Amino acid sequence: MKHPSSREFFAYWDSRRGGNRAPDRSDFEPEAMREKLGDIFVLAYDAPTGHPFRVAGTRVCALFGRDLKQRSFADLFIPESRREIDEIITVVAEEMLAAVAGITAKAADGVPVHFELLLLPFQHRAHAPLSLTGMLSPFEKCHGVLSEATLTSWRYIFDRPQQWMPRALRKLALARGLMVYEGLR
Repeated sequence: MKHPSSREFFAYWDSRRGGNRAPDRSDFEPEAMREKLGDIFVLAYDAPTGHPFRVAGTRVCALFGRDLKQRSFADLFIPESRREIDEIITVVAEEMLAAVAGITAKAADGVPVHFELLLLPFQHRAHAPLSLTGMLSPFEKCHGVLSEATLTSWRYIFDRPQQWMPRALRKLALARGLMVYEGLR
């Protein structure tokens, strides 16, 4: 992560998850990230509707010139970037991995503005829709409403070793060649 705000938000998220792969949404205290709340958002994991915003910080809304609540996150991007954004969100939500991405958007005067996008999962809850949180941090000041967001780079953050269950280890010790086990985490 290049942006200090992204590093700070990731550190807070990491501290809230304890030994789990992701924290529960209820573990987040808005007061702890008060200065960053304008750049933070929560998305519903719902591909058919473009992963709508459940909550969007005031600075994120101001960047795009409208209230983003219930609007599609994917629609902020040019059509060529939407498939990759959808895939990144799927990995973050389903595999519970953090992702960091580079975003470029056009300001009202046509000048490109560069951002760092951080996407972080929440713990899955029974009988509750999946959601994830994120932060959009600009590298330079921008004036006017942004449009034509483009995904320029991304990577997943593998910060903890895979936790193998003893039964799975026994099966792997007996395996010869390539084997795939569904549900192994």
